[in-house]
Amino acid sequence: MASIEGKSCRAVGPVECRSTGQVPALNWNWRIVVWRDLPNLCAMTFAEAQRRHVRLAEELRQHDHAYYVMATPTLSDVEYDRLYRELLDLETAHPELTAADSPSQRVGGAALTAFQPVRHSVPMMSLDNTYSPDEVRAFVARVQKGLPGEALAWTVEPKVDGVAVTLRYEQGVFTVGATRGDGTTGDDITANLRTLRSLPLQIWRGFAPAVPAVLEVRGEVFLPVAGFKKLNAEREAAGEEPFVNPRNSAAGSLKQLDPKLVAERPLALVVYGIGVVEGIPGPSTQRELLALLTSFGFPTPERVWTASSADEILDRIAELDAVRRRFAYETDGAVVKLDSLRQRELLGATAKAPRWAMAFKYAAEQAETRLNAITIQVGRTGALTPVAELEPVFVGGSTVGRATLHNEDEIRRKDIRVGDRVVIEKAGEVIPAVVRVVVERRNGSEVEFAFPTVCPECGTPATRERTAAGDGVVWRCGNPDCPAKIRGRIEHWCSRGAMDIEGGGEVLVAQLVTAGMVRDVADLYRLRRDELSALERMGEKSADNFLEGIRVSRGRDLWRLIFGLGILHVGAGVAKALARAFPDLDELSRATAPELTGIDDVGAVIAASVEAWFGDPSNRDLIARLRAAGLQFNSSTYTPADAVPSGPLVGKTVVLTGTLPSLTREEAAAWIERLGGRVSSSVSKKTHYVLAGTDAGSKLEKAQTLGVTVLDEAAFRALVGTSGNP
Repeated sequence: MASIEGKSCRAVGPVECRSTGQVPALNWNWRIVVWRDLPNLCAMTFAEAQRRHVRLAEELRQHDHAYYVMATPTLSDVEYDRLYRELLDLETAHPELTAADSPSQRVGGAALTAFQPVRHSVPMMSLDNTYSPDEVRAFVARVQKGLPGEALAWTVEPKVDGVAVTLRYEQGVFTVGATRGDGTTGDDITANLRTLRSLPLQIWRGFAPAVPAVLEVRGEVFLPVAGFKKLNAEREAAGEEPFVNPRNSAAGSLKQLDPKLVAERPLALVVYGIGVVEGIPGPSTQRELLALLTSFGFPTPERVWTASSADEILDRIAELDAVRRRFAYETDGAVVKLDSLRQRELLGATAKAPRWAMAFKYAAEQAETRLNAITIQVGRTGALTPVAELEPVFVGGSTVGRATLHNEDEIRRKDIRVGDRVVIEKAGEVIPAVVRVVVERRNGSEVEFAFPTVCPECGTPATRERTAAGDGVVWRCGNPDCPAKIRGRIEHWCSRGAMDIEGGGEVLVAQLVTAGMVRDVADLYRLRRDELSALERMGEKSADNFLEGIRVSRGRDLWRLIFGLGILHVGAGVAKALARAFPDLDELSRATAPELTGIDDVGAVIAASVEAWFGDPSNRDLIARLRAAGLQFNSSTYTPADAVPSGPLVGKTVVLTGTLPSLTREEAAAWIERLGGRVSSSVSKKTHYVLAGTDAGSKLEKAQTLGVTVLDEAAFRALVGTSGNP
């Protein structure tokens, strides 16, 4: 800190160059400019600083839009950086000027410990899709039948291969952003979305016809192809595994707990729809909707085609296919939408998808190559899965050297032999798979593959059984101590869908198992910092992050624990059904197969598997060790069969903020929903209660400003009594 004219000022460091992503070197000349300007800053009154800040923020927003959305820069990087540094100087001298929509807030705030659930105001539905032109014609005919005598107009848009998100704006300011999730509830990724330069933190008041009181827009976050290649080059140079494809990279980036890491990824946004709009007249067509979103400052599809018949739609789909590889992002199809929003309302939707839209998926790219060998991978359940080792070939935007062969039946059915010329494709342009053998290219040197009858990892005899779906056979290793099964079980336990332990990926788990530090998932809870930091490429910070992830996982809800145990045939959906049916793990462990089959989504095969798993002495010992490690065995989603939502929360909206004394967020949210309430992530005039704990922050302040009733945990419990108590 330095004192100038009796006031303290802090020098602000350089910012990244927008073109290169590089941070310019700090030199003496740069310091002279900054320190020369500081006296003027310090001489400003607060009112002058406030006016200057408003002007700078608006200028920077306009320049960001021109650069990141329109791809038409309006000033040099040097000049942009000068304006940005001046904004930072003002906010350093006057912290109260730093608002949520300031351009300075894109760099990423403090790291999160977990993502909070967000219930969508309007469900985020998926689209029915097809690869067939005939099905496009049938779709148009169905829509016409539902709107007899009405003229139909259509739009055709690129289907961006990204991650669906919803963005909420209140009085023109970005407040909440969330993933699609299950369509009803997603994850709050607001902090990560703020780092996207193409996402307006404030609706453009100077260009919009009027700013809505509430606006929810729907769109797609993607990683541009150029950014994906640059990111992978950097990862490979650093000795890290490259990302598989842009979509997975975007999804993984948005689920980072540290927004600063997200800010380093060149993510971008395109919006194409509206969920909610309040306070202004809504658009009447898709074309008007896109024009409105553009006026608000959102990036919209760079090209949209129109059509009035099935044949025209197919022509437009073909036109899009001819140019889509020139776009900055990957596309996997075209989205066909009825243009009229009134007609959309009349048609409605099925349980999963709107009746007025569909996606046409382009055929996956194929390539021919040689199958050099077939290897066997052993998974966490002991399943032996054959993998095709290929002569590397470029297909679907990347070089492919391996492809799944699924199971023994698949090899037999397609008559796949080592040495064959095979056709591969990327299913959904992502997962490589062998489509067929080029039989006419055989020369007699090809060798039939003999599926192994012993586990290649541990040498234990494998058993052959039908798959649960009855669509094939699977060979399975029966050795519970098979190293591959141990690694697979621990990786599954740490995975995002199960206990969500950051850092518990394939490389670290392999190290832990090889070093003998972990034999099962309970051993994770006995790891020490000094043990972890001694592992190769595992520094103290990485060790601390992993241990923090392990600590947080102790409080995960019961369904995650059930799923994480890796019980054969028990997926996430079944785990949730079991957690709703049983109050705790002990009750579940005592359930018999006949009792289990009475639960939705649990059939005879699954019931027998669950009963057998809990009947195994080694698994009972594992449960005892997890209990001793302090894991959560109670279910916050348990719903007795005769329970009926009632009480003071029916139809009420509740916002959770801060840390509660005895309830986790998941427990509190589940309790509120069982009592007929709705959990929201943002405070508004429509909020009935704010349930606040320690470190409540801005949500508590906003509730007090709006006069919303604030409850601590004791008051909440007094309000609801024991009804639905977790």
